Amino acid sequence: MPRSHGYRRRTRYLLKSEKKMGLSRILMDYNPSDKVVISLDPSQVKGMPHRRFNGLIGTVKEVGRRSLKIEVPVGRKVKLVIARKEHVVPWRK
Repeated sequence: MPRSHGYRRRTRYLLKSEKKMGLSRILMDYNPSDKVVISLDPSQVKGMPHRRFNGLIGTVKEVGRRSLKIEVPVGRKVKLVIARKEHVVPWRK
């Protein structure tokens, strides 16, 4: 069988669903310049950012109906990640 090079490869343990997520993540209101943590929800595949961004803290740049545009510093660069609200949690100090 040929080796798979898909978008979610090598994520068997990283994206293991341990508990159910509630509706509060989806109903949360975000504003530009809010700090958020990218926390992937494996039960929802739509709008999931790449696994390399899991656990990173970013700043909301733009808010849409269902998704957010988040600026995430990665090394010396700042990446723009588009993610649905299911995969984002507000950052708390």
